[in-house]
Amino acid sequence: MKNLNIITVCGFGVGSSMVLKMKVDEILKEEGITAKVSTSDVGSAASTPCDVIFTSNELGEKLSQTASVPVVMVKNFIDKNEIKEKGLPVIQSLLS
Repeated sequence: MKNLNIITVCGFGVGSSMVLKMKVDEILKEEGITAKVSTSDVGSAASTPCDVIFTSNELGEKLSQTASVPVVMVKNFIDKNEIKEKGLPVIQSLLS
């Protein structure tokens, strides 16, 4: 199975991206998916090698114009159901 490289993005790469990273890690563990999840600031995200980007709706609009990978836009970083609903299909498509 391919080992995915996922980044979570916020403005400075330290606050809300860490919360989002923890939720993505929880979902991956529950689904038995192995992936490396790291955080990034919005300025570095588009040039950071990865398979998928998780971020806010506001930052996602900008990133989706420059990133060469799927950008999953999440409204509520602590809503695991929203993150799973939006992100899991993207992750599973990358693994197949």
